[in-house]
Amino acid sequence: MLKAKTHTGLVFFPAYDWAISATHPEREERLLYTQDQISEEGLLDVEGIDEFKAGVVDIEDVQRVHFCVPDARSVMTESHFISAGGAKTIGKAKMDGLVDRGFALVRPPGHHAMRVVHGGRGFCNVNNEAIMIEYLRHAYGIDRVAIIDTDCHHGDGTQDIYWHDPDTLFISMHQDGRTLFPGTGFNNETGGPTAAGTTLNIPLPPYTSEEGFLTVLEKAVLPILQEFKPDLIINSAGQDNHFTDPLTNMNFSAKGYADLTSRLKPDIAVLEGGYSIESALPYVNVGLILAMAGMDYSHVVEPEYSAERLRQGPSITATIERTCQQVIDTWNDRQNIRIRMQENVIYAERNNTVFYDTDGFYETQHETLQVCRQCSGVLKIDSSVERKMRVLAVHIPRKACENCRKTGYQWFEKTDMGSYDMILLQDRPEDQYRVRKK
Repeated sequence: MLKAKTHTGLVFFPAYDWAISATHPEREERLLYTQDQISEEGLLDVEGIDEFKAGVVDIEDVQRVHFCVPDARSVMTESHFISAGGAKTIGKAKMDGLVDRGFALVRPPGHHAMRVVHGGRGFCNVNNEAIMIEYLRHAYGIDRVAIIDTDCHHGDGTQDIYWHDPDTLFISMHQDGRTLFPGTGFNNETGGPTAAGTTLNIPLPPYTSEEGFLTVLEKAVLPILQEFKPDLIINSAGQDNHFTDPLTNMNFSAKGYADLTSRLKPDIAVLEGGYSIESALPYVNVGLILAMAGMDYSHVVEPEYSAERLRQGPSITATIERTCQQVIDTWNDRQNIRIRMQENVIYAERNNTVFYDTDGFYETQHETLQVCRQCSGVLKIDSSVERKMRVLAVHIPRKACENCRKTGYQWFEKTDMGSYDMILLQDRPEDQYRVRKK
């Protein structure tokens, strides 16, 4: 009998009752073909590859991460609770010592969901990885976490959630935002004043091949991970960099994904995008599972694969080399960047306009961070959707100092309701979520 070198857990949740539409790429077939391929390859018969059933996240799990407007059940279906629950299940299995690594093959995806959620954008309503991470921090005392996002689309939601968190390293490698939704993820997006340098973006030119992705891994991602020393490495395992994906313009392959996974050695992978339902996903997922289990994946080759046809040009290689150096320079200079950003600043502010492309509306945000030398700072977000809802969301961070906790409660309790429909509070040190309404 075949045996995995690394004990690996899997969770499958195809979400039969949830799809953007019957013919939309984000539908249950994304995982059904993969399940068939895994069955045909006999992976679940391998000793050391075990399947777990997805659990369901609690409202409290969601509220550690999101301000859902007006509430979680208004923006989540049962499938969203189970998809996030699948990630939580595999995270618990890892922390309880039942597996060494785990892969949550779940949908709906989540990495475009930001801290404030009014609906669906980029096929995402809530952030599966963030919900899992904050549960593990709460339940197991995990501290430093690295999230490596390999989806072709920039993980703008995950970036937003961890923009001010110096204990979470977020690295996204993705197709250049000038050519693809959501149009973000550039080198100058490096995090807020108390966490600058722990958000790192690596925009890649269209038609980057496995050579380019593996160059990024070896020259930027792995050296930074070695220095950051995370307690857990999470892979937001989007698969839409594949050369057959209908929504993107990249040239990654199933073996390339497996090579990346083998070298990255994530503790937990969570499925994100990937919309080549028959030509890519079954092969990519089999390669990922074999790589996580420490098994031979050299035989995993797509019928349409041609190394010669997919080879990237020298200009792409040169661009990627320059980008890697810029990322390393930002990482090495992060302390000086934070000092410059904090100098003579009491409050740091930024404005965001967020397009909910799935639901078809815009949100405007005004964000205020009380810059603190003792913690990552208390945050408030004034968020409104035209003709719908206006809320003030107050976030007290996990390691907040007493002064920032007091400020957070003052913002929550003393702000005049005025034109606000709701004022919301996340008190992470006390693991509480509170609501004021008119």
